[in-house]
Amino acid sequence: MAIYEPKSVEEIQNFEGKYPKQLWYLFFSEMWERFCFYGMRGMLTFFMVDQLLMKEDVANLQYGATQAFVYAFTFIGGLFADKLLGYRKSLFWGGIMMIIGSAILAFDPHQFFFLGISFTVIGTGFFKPNISTMVGALYKNNDTRRDAGFSLFYSGINVGALLGGYACVYIGKSYSWNLAFGLAGIVMIISLVTFVFTQKSLSTIGVSPLLGIEKSKRKLYEYLTYVGTIVAIPLIMIMVSNPQYTDIFMYTIGPLTLLYLFYEMRNFTIQENKKLIAALVFILFSILFWAFFEQSGGSLSLFAANNLDDKILGVKFDPNGINNASNSLFVIIFAPIIGLLWLWLSKRKFEPNTVVKFGLGFLFLAIAFYVFYATRFFANAEGMTSLEVFTIAYLIITFGELCLSPIGLSIMTKLSPIKLQGVMMGMWFLASAYGQYVAGILGAGMAKANENATKVEKLMAYTDGYQQLAIYAVVAGVVLIAISPIVRKLMQEVK
Repeated sequence: MAIYEPKSVEEIQNFEGKYPKQLWYLFFSEMWERFCFYGMRGMLTFFMVDQLLMKEDVANLQYGATQAFVYAFTFIGGLFADKLLGYRKSLFWGGIMMIIGSAILAFDPHQFFFLGISFTVIGTGFFKPNISTMVGALYKNNDTRRDAGFSLFYSGINVGALLGGYACVYIGKSYSWNLAFGLAGIVMIISLVTFVFTQKSLSTIGVSPLLGIEKSKRKLYEYLTYVGTIVAIPLIMIMVSNPQYTDIFMYTIGPLTLLYLFYEMRNFTIQENKKLIAALVFILFSILFWAFFEQSGGSLSLFAANNLDDKILGVKFDPNGINNASNSLFVIIFAPIIGLLWLWLSKRKFEPNTVVKFGLGFLFLAIAFYVFYATRFFANAEGMTSLEVFTIAYLIITFGELCLSPIGLSIMTKLSPIKLQGVMMGMWFLASAYGQYVAGILGAGMAKANENATKVEKLMAYTDGYQQLAIYAVVAGVVLIAISPIVRKLMQEVK
């Protein structure tokens, strides 16, 4: 069946109904890419402790470092898309790099672990911010359906995360780690094929920004980008495999990014710059959110392996699979409902503004970590506790995520000038990099005394840490709601 080719972006943006057709094409491409990404993410910490024999605190730091680089490179990927490649070619090149990384890990994940991870880091950097930016381009600036569209897109992300998060770690633990990493690469191929066959439906969305210059010069810039990416692999490998280099990188990339943004701001009006400052407020608070939320891939992964039983309502499940996949299942169920709720409230002029939604996200996060803390009260004498209570905490954390993450993707596209959208989407994911980095440090702090600890001692150490995170989340949520009138003024007409 041929894909319908619209004549213009305006024709796409004048769609009828709740969602444009193109959103579904991007949905499926993103879904399979997220299967690959979350399948890999879900395996990392457990694989490093169980197969590479790292200590738990070292594995937490290594997880934080790896994920920090993944998200930090989304800024670089967004920058290259804005200035050179366009969103489509950036996305395709990123997918190719992720497939190569998965193939290397499938061949020998023990010997070539950091080499494979390095390809995945760069590949995700080119893929992730640019598909999200294209979703934003499907809507006019004042279209109230945008938040609902991003919520649906976010459920696509989580279909992939659900399937990959459970399947990959289960296959790795039960059958073969080579097969688990290989499966991540196979679904990434499906993602790229989906995009290639549906990109004609996007009109001019995501094409190269250099179409106006001489073709030979444009091709030279593109090829230099591809070659530079490959040449950078050894450097990335060194930095990813040594967390001390991550410290240097994280202390420099953030300030440099801010300086670059301030440099670009001189090209925009006062009104546009006020919106960019509002975007920075959301970005800074999102660092805190992800620092807490991303315990899922680090400390909560080890907590699941060490301290959880394996039954929900009498049915056996892999605790690590539940840790990786339950949040995604709840997002799939509730993301469309929450998206429609925002639409329903918007029509009745009761929809909370974006800043308040962010604040609510932190309050739900706080409740969830109090429930993680409360698992200690359901433990037996050996320190094994309830997988059911643990899963309830993930249900609550999902509501917090849905108040913040899909809304965050949407607000970046609303507050950013068109010429800076890739960079700002990259900064949004760079905030996730800092969140991942801090998450690793927090997780390592909880695991520091765990090397020879009993299961009961590990239970107490981790749940004490989760109680502290709950307190910090409450404070952040209250502060954000309190400053919401100031941020709303900066946002001006943006809802």
